[in-house]
Amino acid sequence: MPEPYALPEEALEERFLASTGPGGQNVNKVATAVQLRVDVYALRLPPSAFQRLKTLAGSRWVEGGAILVTAREYRTREANREAARARIVAMIEQAMVKPERRIKTKPTKASKERRLTAKSTRSGVKAGRGKVRID
Repeated sequence: MPEPYALPEEALEERFLASTGPGGQNVNKVATAVQLRVDVYALRLPPSAFQRLKTLAGSRWVEGGAILVTAREYRTREANREAARARIVAMIEQAMVKPERRIKTKPTKASKERRLTAKSTRSGVKAGRGKVRID
């Protein structure tokens, strides 16, 4: 099993926000949600992985080549910080995986023949459903 991707600390910028959700009065008093901004250029990814990461990030990709992830599912700063970092790492690891090339294949002669036979059979069934003419 490969080692998990290590995020360089100089590429990260954290901000803490007032969170929503469970926590009672704690939610109103403590900024537990974390907004993690990752400078993608500081990650030094290969160009192909960079492109895949940009696609994966979608709307989280912000101006200046950064990804913005907000984690607010937990009641503590530390848990949200870990969740945000885990999401970024998962996204980067997914971008590092090179997709397999699709090998074009042609249908065989027999499969073409089966398809055409099925089409003509179906055509005959449908032709028999027309109006009956008495001549």
